[in-house]
This record gives sequence, C-alpha cells and structure tokens, in this order.
Amino acid sequence: MDPLGRGLYTRHVQETLSHFIITLACDDQPGIVHAVSGALVQAHGNITESQQFSSDDTGRFFMRLQVETASSFEDVSAALAPVIKKYGLTAEVNTLGRPLRTLVLSSKASHTLTDLLVRQRDGHLSITIPLVMSNHDALEPLASFYGVPFWSQPISSEKDKASFENHLLDMVEQMDIELVVLARYMQVLSPRVCDALEGRAINIHHSFLPGFKGADPYRQAHERGVKLIGATAHFVTSDLDEGPIIEQNVMRVNHSQSPEELKATGQDEESRTLTQAVRWFSQHRIMVDGVRTIIFN
Repeated sequence: MDPLGRGLYTRHVQETLSHFIITLACDDQPGIVHAVSGALVQAHGNITESQQFSSDDTGRFFMRLQVETASSFEDVSAALAPVIKKYGLTAEVNTLGRPLRTLVLSSKASHTLTDLLVRQRDGHLSITIPLVMSNHDALEPLASFYGVPFWSQPISSEKDKASFENHLLDMVEQMDIELVVLARYMQVLSPRVCDALEGRAINIHHSFLPGFKGADPYRQAHERGVKLIGATAHFVTSDLDEGPIIEQNVMRVNHSQSPEELKATGQDEESRTLTQAVRWFSQHRIMVDGVRTIIFN
C-alpha cells in the first residue's frame, strides 16, 4: 500500500534503451517495408526515423531506420535475419552515435585536416582519429596539438609509394579502421588500395567551372575570370576523381578578388564539403547506387 492509503500500486522502472541505425538495400520488390517493420516489432523496437528510396535507374531499394529498443544488438540482428535471407538484403546494424575509427591522409595543406580534428575534439563529428599519415612531415605539429599520432614517409618513387601504401593497409587492418579520409592528400592511390578501401575512402578536390588542373589552380581561375568556385567530396575509386559523389558546394566570386582570396574561399568550401561528407558517412546516411550515391539527410 502506498503512503496515502490508495491501495496497491506498481512502480514502473525505466528500461535502458539502445538506439540502432539499420541500413538495408536489395532489389526492389513488394513487402520489404512490412517485413522489416514486423521484425523490429518482434524485437520490441520503436522506429524513430525512417527513410526509403526506390531507384528507377537500377531497380534497387534503399532504406535507413533509427530504432530504439530494450533488446540487444544480437536480438535485433537475429530478428532481421529471416527477412534478410528472404529478400536478399544487404543490411547493417550500427549503434547510433558510435564514433567511427577514421584514418586521415594528408600532405601539406592544413585546412581540411584542421577542420576534422577540431570537430572531432569538440564532439561535432562521430569519429575518432587514431592516426594521421602523410607523405610530408609539415602537419605533424598540427596533429600533435590535437593529441593524434602522426606518421610520415616521403614519396619520390614507385618503391616509396608501394611502401607507404603497404603501411597504410597494415594500419587499416591493425587499427580496425572503418573510414579513410583523403584530406588534401596529394598522391594518387593505386588500384589495389582503391579496391581494398572501396566504399570507405572519401576524397576532396576543388571544383571549378571550367576545370583547371596542374599547379596553382586558383591563379589559373583568377586569370580566366571564374565566377564560381567550389569543392566536391566523393568516394575513392581507381577512376581518378570519378567516384560516386557525396557532396558538392559552390561559392560565387568575381573579378575583384585576388588569387589569394579565391584560394581562401575555395579552401573554406573544401573543408565544409569534406566535413559534411564525413558526417553523413559516420551517421550511416550514404548508400551507393551504382555510380551515384543515395543520401538520407
């Protein structure tokens, strides 16, 4: 009996809830959403966010769910297993907010690396960076300032490149790396590394209209009177700078801006664009549909 004499009462104990992100992809067919929802009900799951997309181009179906439940990761996975088998789903279950282990590649430019490091430190990105690797030692003080281990090796020959990439792949395996970010890493990854990191390596590069290659692109842009500059973040593939695009941003400029001002504007766009791509990846919001991406933002 309670202290006020109102008879028997039940004390409700707050259950500890887990929050999961579930991503699914398969050939489009009837009944997928119903089957997935039913499986999550069996696991005592409450769907708090749901997005889906059917691609007319490839005939593929994509879905992202956020679920809260008192069930364990193993229980949720087990409940989904029959649905995965029946519909031929490619599926992942991840804990919401779990920081992804992210290795960063850099060269000499500091702007994109700085943005990633400060946002990681401040808790604004769901990543943890256990290592920065570079073909120069210029950014070692920056990594050290944020308490991140730094390793560098000059690359001046194919032998150097092979040695560097062997160490990269070793670190990816040993450190259980889930994402590799090319933060203005000014080397072209070999096809074997691109294949090994397929779907989990993101690159950033400047985007101009028209495009300029080679040394000092911002000076070239200034000389040609470019009106738009920007940046593109994309997955790394063996086709140079042609991987599935994740995010793009542009900024309008004019004739009065110096090459240095254009460069500063462009670097801001590069940092903003790369960080957004990393954020979406860490939140499991990116799914690949052939040569393009589906972004559930």
